[in-house]
Amino acid sequence: MRRKSIDDLINVSQDKPKTLGLFDLTIMGIGAIIGTGILVLTGIVAATDAGPGVVFSFLIAALASALIGLCYSELTTTIPSSGSAYVYSWITMGEQIAFFSGWTLLGVYITTTATVATGWTGYVTSFLKEVNIFLPQSLVQSPFNGGIVNLPAVIVVLLITLLLTRGMSESKVVNDVLVLVKIGIILLFVVVGAFHVRTTNWKPFLPFGVKGIFTGASTVFFSFLGFDALATSAEDCKKVQKNLPIAIIASLTISTILYIIVSLVMTGDVKYNLLNVPEAMSFVLITLKHPIVAEIVSFGAILGILAVILAFIYASSNIAMSMSRGGFLPARFSKLNSKTQTPNEALWIIGIITATCSGLLDIKKLATFANVGSLCIFFLISVAVLLLRKQHPELKRAFKVPFGSVIPTLSALVCILLLFNLPGSAWLNYIGWLAIGLILYFAYSKSHVIY
Repeated sequence: MRRKSIDDLINVSQDKPKTLGLFDLTIMGIGAIIGTGILVLTGIVAATDAGPGVVFSFLIAALASALIGLCYSELTTTIPSSGSAYVYSWITMGEQIAFFSGWTLLGVYITTTATVATGWTGYVTSFLKEVNIFLPQSLVQSPFNGGIVNLPAVIVVLLITLLLTRGMSESKVVNDVLVLVKIGIILLFVVVGAFHVRTTNWKPFLPFGVKGIFTGASTVFFSFLGFDALATSAEDCKKVQKNLPIAIIASLTISTILYIIVSLVMTGDVKYNLLNVPEAMSFVLITLKHPIVAEIVSFGAILGILAVILAFIYASSNIAMSMSRGGFLPARFSKLNSKTQTPNEALWIIGIITATCSGLLDIKKLATFANVGSLCIFFLISVAVLLLRKQHPELKRAFKVPFGSVIPTLSALVCILLLFNLPGSAWLNYIGWLAIGLILYFAYSKSHVIY
């Protein structure tokens, strides 16, 4: 239960070049949040959990995320380190909680990235089919799904990893362009789809009842995980105390508005029970007899999902780098390249593991623990705010969550509520990942921790 010195963590990050401004941070947050969620989950959750009431599911998830985002803002501006929950829990709760926080984040990021890459392959194959190009099924499916390897997913993960090793200056430009393209195709879908909305499709609005709304909220909460990637970028931020809180709240607000509008248009255009497909936007447009627009949206989705992969590989490498500095992982993970100032070894190890998962595993089943893991992390973040205030009242806080302890307490309670709405299989996967971490902790980390 030994706690880490705050000064040690802050001093480590002071010399790193600052490359991310407010626009870059906001775009990165939006890019990660409106990725797979808006392009894939919206239709599936509407069809299977909440019906047109999926709009309320997104509102509940957004409210929870906003509460947690405020907590993140206070912590990241007080302790500008790339370790996110791993660092905050080490300072406030001790070594063991810190290790499992970092280990959880790595698992969540890797499986999330692999799941997104798998979804990216689906959009690519669907797009190519429309122009009469058919990829061999053995090279677009994992062995668990009857194929040999999901080759496009492997390639895209490795290419994004290569881009990130070139440095954040180049990566952020590519990311900004990809996110703007994604926002463009979402707006295109909304504009075209708005003319076909029929209010009769919204009846019944809550076919699965109130329980369906909360089940949907627990599922789509996965979509809002992206703002955690911003917390891991603190060491790369310009004017971190000002820009990071604004970027977190702005990206959450913009993404929530887009989710709500898309949900209303999608369920207004097509009856909710028909939307149980991963490429819901394209499906709706094809149903409405707009095949050309559907192709444009599919192509935009192919580009837009790349921004999600970039954000999560970047975030996971930062977590690995930060854990390495603390001795929980080998020292090579925290070594920065002399030219790009990026943790290239951490990037490649994370990239290769993620690419392997993307290509060979039925990652959609493994990734169910991402919701459990992320909600557990957000619970710890909420508690860490309260503990840090009590343990270190002397720290300068450029941003402080308003209304005292009310918002952090509400944030923790919302996380608990959403956790109770997740299936048992998700918990089993998460416990399995923690068991692997437990072996690593006692076999290596416990004897190498640096204080």
